[in-house]
Amino acid sequence: MTVQNDCMIDPKLRVLQLVAQHGTVTAAAAASHYTPSAVSYQLRQLAEELGVPLIEARGRGIQLTTAARTVLRHVDVLSAQAERAHAELAALAGEPSGPFTVCGFSTAATHLLPPVAAALRDRHPHVRMRVIEAEPGRCFDLLLAGDVDLALVINTAHTPPTGDDRFHQQPLLDDPLDLVVPTDHPFTARRRVTLADAADQEWIVGRPGTAYHDLVRTACSAAGFSPNIAHYADEWDTGAALVAQRFGVILVPRLARLHDDRPVARVPLSGDPAPARRVIAATRSGHAGHPLVTEALDEINEVAAQLLPTEAPQPR
Repeated sequence: MTVQNDCMIDPKLRVLQLVAQHGTVTAAAAASHYTPSAVSYQLRQLAEELGVPLIEARGRGIQLTTAARTVLRHVDVLSAQAERAHAELAALAGEPSGPFTVCGFSTAATHLLPPVAAALRDRHPHVRMRVIEAEPGRCFDLLLAGDVDLALVINTAHTPPTGDDRFHQQPLLDDPLDLVVPTDHPFTARRRVTLADAADQEWIVGRPGTAYHDLVRTACSAAGFSPNIAHYADEWDTGAALVAQRFGVILVPRLARLHDDRPVARVPLSGDPAPARRVIAATRSGHAGHPLVTEALDEINEVAAQLLPTEAPQPR
């Protein structure tokens, strides 16, 4: 197996990883910024170098051979070791330089990543910071393709399990979920409200397949009910506008900010545990020890501490 370029790992092995991740050459090409023909060519080259077939036809699609899956087990180990080597070399280099890219879902990309990226940029003028907003599943694609160094994600049905050997995932913070209701809703006068108390409400959620949709369905399921979905809205402010017109209620993470000019109230939820979404920091396996990754995580924790005070906000 060739070891080359600044990633230390033959890029054809990365392509094989992406094909395994997405299941088709076309999807792997979209994730890796190649054309489908280029992906197919690299797979043929790799198969010739290794002397084993890597893919075979299955109906109208393809499937990986046993040899390909054997190679992938070793690629995961090699990739993690290469990332550790890069991290150690970066620690020896002194002042960091070059590109450093972070990505995250919408709330993280709005409230956490910009101040963190600005702090790193100002502290390290030779580092070229880049921020990408992306759904959690796409964040993992960017990590695997080598386009991103650090991602802030939440677990969804479309993200790899926390035990996936290709990634290092660590819990970063719990973002409490608040119920948003009209200002004169009976919940605003109660000292304690649980999510289960809202089981008979009409709900406004994100479209099926979005992280927001999964978040609400998972939280409600944990509270013992399935939400009566009346409307779909992917943006917090769109949902709040519908709440203001009494079309239903929404769940909003505390990190998310709403415009203050609407007649709605955020009601902190009680429970054991109180509903929250867990924000996870994800990197490629072996990359967590990189000095800039460590520094970025420290900055994220500081920003989060300012945005998420210990005491829950009072209904307004």
